[in-house]
Amino acid sequence: MSGIAIDVLSLFPGMFTSVLGESIVAQAQKAGALQVRLTDIRDFAGGRHRQADDYPFGGGAGMVMKPEPVCDAIDWLRQDDESAKAAPVVYFTPQGRLLTQSIVNEYARLPHVILLCGHYKELDQRVRDHMVDDELSVGDYVLSGGELPAMLFIDAVARLQPGVLSDIESALSDSHQQRALGCPHYTRPAEYRGWQAPEVLLGGNHAAIEAWRRERALELTRRVRPDLLDE
Repeated sequence: MSGIAIDVLSLFPGMFTSVLGESIVAQAQKAGALQVRLTDIRDFAGGRHRQADDYPFGGGAGMVMKPEPVCDAIDWLRQDDESAKAAPVVYFTPQGRLLTQSIVNEYARLPHVILLCGHYKELDQRVRDHMVDDELSVGDYVLSGGELPAMLFIDAVARLQPGVLSDIESALSDSHQQRALGCPHYTRPAEYRGWQAPEVLLGGNHAAIEAWRRERALELTRRVRPDLLDE
């Protein structure tokens, strides 16, 4: 089975334990469709305290991730791994382009990706200029580090790998796959607490059901995310 290999560079690799061991991500690994390797950046930091950050040149608040341990970690990943040598390095930062489903679709087709999780105030710009291939953001807000965005990326990519979902059509009909939000969904019982499921979904007319779903999806998108329709 073909799949994707993901290397994660992090100062806190232990954060990934529960995510990698549960649900779709765990199933993808068990099926051989996903391989995740965690690397601690501090293993490449010198000194007794394995310091991976330092004060910024020019002063100011916050600390900056040092270039040496990050670059050495990337070099180590690529040293004897031909797949890793060709893998893009993705850095998660609020300054990156917004992660969208179309971007996830592109990365899901690659054989290997290296995810770089930043921390502290920022990552030394020289690493970004010379070692990073893409910079992604998961929204207009600030997190403590890149670990949570990396987990989101892994989950989004894993579910698109061949054989991971029992019905790939489920993923292809999700929100954002068609540049719009998904429609409402209902299941049994048809009536619950006096709340009735839409009659059209119970009648078996597939053309009418598809039209209803398309209409509801567009209606929801216009109300909640009109910017998607503008695009």
